Amino acid sequence: MKIKTVQSIDVSDLDNLVKETYKRPYSFQQQNDCRERGVEYITVPCKHPYDFEDDTIPEKVNGREMGVSFAAWLARDPAKKLVTDDEWDREHGLEMFWERNFYPSLDMIANDLHAKGLLPAGEYQIVIDW
Repeated sequence: MKIKTVQSIDVSDLDNLVKETYKRPYSFQQQNDCRERGVEYITVPCKHPYDFEDDTIPEKVNGREMGVSFAAWLARDPAKKLVTDDEWDREHGLEMFWERNFYPSLDMIANDLHAKGLLPAGEYQIVIDW
């Protein structure tokens, strides 16, 4: 029998590390139409990281378009209000927009955290439980 050791990260600990490091709203569980309870696996560093192609998406909370390039995520001011005709989104939806629509791929974040010395190389499981 082959046994593999995998390091475990609680999703809230991942979120807190990302928020503290980049000073941006972030919620891994809220991405991709809200993840179910479970486990996601990642290898750090990722040899072929996926980066979203879009630099902009419509500024609509819970909109159909989700995910932006890591560079676009870093470049946007997290305090900049949403430009939208939807009054609720404009006045109350900024953090939710970042968490549910305006986020980079985990590959890009994990590789950058690794490059900054904040996430050691290895196999990880992210435990999503809320």
